Amino acid sequence: MFQSFQPPQRTLMGPGPSIVHPRVLEASARHTIGHLDPAFGDMMDQVKIMLRHVFQTENAMTMPVSAPGSAGMESCFANLIEPGDKVLVCINGVFGGRMKENVERCGGIAVVIEDEWGQTVDPEKVEQAFAEHDDIRILAFVHAETSTGVESDARALAEIARKNNALVIVDAVTSLAGIPLLTDEWQLDAVYSGSQKCMSCLPGISPVTFSERAMQKIGSRNSKVQSWFLDLNLVMGYWQSGSGGGRSYHHTAPVNALYALHESLVMVCEEGLENSWDRHSDSHQTLVAGLKDIGLEMLVDESVRLPQLNAVKVPDGVDEAEVRRYILREHNLEIGAGLGALAGKIWRIGLMGESARKENVDFCLSALKEAIDQQHALSYVA
Repeated sequence: MFQSFQPPQRTLMGPGPSIVHPRVLEASARHTIGHLDPAFGDMMDQVKIMLRHVFQTENAMTMPVSAPGSAGMESCFANLIEPGDKVLVCINGVFGGRMKENVERCGGIAVVIEDEWGQTVDPEKVEQAFAEHDDIRILAFVHAETSTGVESDARALAEIARKNNALVIVDAVTSLAGIPLLTDEWQLDAVYSGSQKCMSCLPGISPVTFSERAMQKIGSRNSKVQSWFLDLNLVMGYWQSGSGGGRSYHHTAPVNALYALHESLVMVCEEGLENSWDRHSDSHQTLVAGLKDIGLEMLVDESVRLPQLNAVKVPDGVDEAEVRRYILREHNLEIGAGLGALAGKIWRIGLMGESARKENVDFCLSALKEAIDQQHALSYVA
């Protein structure tokens, strides 16, 4: 006979999801109402207003996609790319590669520039690519590369695109609410994120924002958007109608998950967006100092290092997977492994949202040191 699932209580300090605040969990457990209920419509309007604040934009088309960050990504690419469109894709980690895959699945032509994993996207390479291809329509890059812990210069990259009359698609899954992301000031056209990172919400929602330039491109398409579910021409009737009724039915929104998103946004606004950025930075500085004290090094240069996603080099002779297993088993603490080219070479320590607290940093440092010392002791005995 099956029984109710009771998950273990973990301290989540990997690449996501992050720790969910009790207020957000409580919000998700409130009474479910209909997704066309006027009261739910009022809440939706508040979510849009708060998301515009967090994205630092006045974009009318700013909303949560009813699916994870990967769907937010597809929403941007599927709506903006038509067959034959040439898209410059910057790859410096796993998630740039996913952008290329999206371009090709939309029938676009991907012009790829690559930088070494652990390095930022090189603006000079972007300039050169535009010089060699005067028909590039879109520039796509990852602001905060979750696989490596690198921040690329979104402002500088977008400026290059603007000079070349190209739209800009940005992956901000790990950056939203964790580091400055100034959508309007930097003239970003389509930005997608995830609920489970620096906003400490439940996984499964993808905030997105589209500029007027992007919406004009979508409105003038010569072909249908290849995804019915993600077609903004259809979704707009649900998310852009006024409250108090009158919204057109498109899909059944994840009502309780959106309660959670609303509460997490309320908490970001209560703390203050700049205070949230500062808290992530302070937690990062504490972590880096503590890692240095126990003999561990960072992968990424300080000048381009993300505070909320920390790539830590695995010392020679240490079994990185066993360290992760040990701290999960002994301390209910989760950190992440390296991906792709960095598999087995780094740990990824997330300081996102509620995870970015001094008590969590201290706990992580203590557990990590214990796990490494345990391995060294066993090696000495052997």
